[in-house]
Amino acid sequence: MALTNMTQDNSARVVIGVDTHRDLHVAVALDHLGRPLDQRIITTDRAGYQELLEWSDGLGRVEAFGIEGTGSYGAGLSRWLAERGAKVIEVDSPRRTVRRRGGAKSDPVDAEAAARAVLSGQATGTPKAGDDKAEMVRMLRTSRSGAIKARTAAINNLRALVVTAPGELAEQLKGLSHEHLVARVVRLRPGPLLTTTAAAKAAMISLARRIQFLDAEVAQLDASLEVLVAAAAPRLVSLLGVGTDCAGALLVSVGDNPQRLRSEQAAARLWGVAPLEASSGQTCRHRLNRGGDRQANAALYRVVVVRMRHHQPTRDYVERRTKEGLSKKEIMRCLKRYLVREVYRALTASEQAPVLEAA
Repeated sequence: MALTNMTQDNSARVVIGVDTHRDLHVAVALDHLGRPLDQRIITTDRAGYQELLEWSDGLGRVEAFGIEGTGSYGAGLSRWLAERGAKVIEVDSPRRTVRRRGGAKSDPVDAEAAARAVLSGQATGTPKAGDDKAEMVRMLRTSRSGAIKARTAAINNLRALVVTAPGELAEQLKGLSHEHLVARVVRLRPGPLLTTTAAAKAAMISLARRIQFLDAEVAQLDASLEVLVAAAAPRLVSLLGVGTDCAGALLVSVGDNPQRLRSEQAAARLWGVAPLEASSGQTCRHRLNRGGDRQANAALYRVVVVRMRHHQPTRDYVERRTKEGLSKKEIMRCLKRYLVREVYRALTASEQAPVLEAA
């Protein structure tokens, strides 16, 4: 489907933009001046990826592929291209305000926007490699998160059944802790389902057994994650206050190729810790950053809370900054920014010493 009648020159520089979906990807090619050359729809399998590569090679010398959704629908294509030496750049989806100004929303338009983002230098991010321990940690954390959500739902359902159970049964189970409630319920004997009490017992037993199964599943995943995270980032888990869960969140955020974070400042922006200017008039201040990877930001927050309680240099820092007039939120923002320095060095295997003690 040619967009222009220009003669294709195999020596021309070409940029390919790809709008990704579950079953089909749409690619648009631009030359180095931003002129549309051609577009192609491919399937999301190896045959489609090969078709895309052969088609793009026929248009000229491909400088880069700009791909949307490299962490979801575009993950397979980005990895396949990277394995074959192609330069792949991660492109963010166009903002809704930009789409509204453009007056159109279609897959070719989004693919062309991805190519123009690469051509203009607006998109420069390197996708996660997704081929080593960090990707394994991500998969297990996804399974663990789902198990925890299912367990929470089962506990809430069990509590709701206790509230609405027939009087004598409800009195026996009210006020029990989670562990004692589950242990008590699994020992119930409903008997024939001829009364509401028997039905309540049967439903409660089903939920209690589900909770026990999910508890065992979460424990097994925790054990696997502890081994994987320690092997993937031993320097990270050795930092004060950084446990398996926090280290896993940070490791997943960075991916298997931490070198894609070109600097400590880039890591701070990725994790939503880079200070944002909030000065006005004679007031000079910075505010908390609400952007970035929120799970990684939450992990940094938990580490800072631990250090504020158990790390004397951090406690001294908090006391000093409080006397200077900073609020608790501003102090925690500063501490998270210092912590990023340690985490970045640990993830990039730097031999430099941590710096929080000198803060």
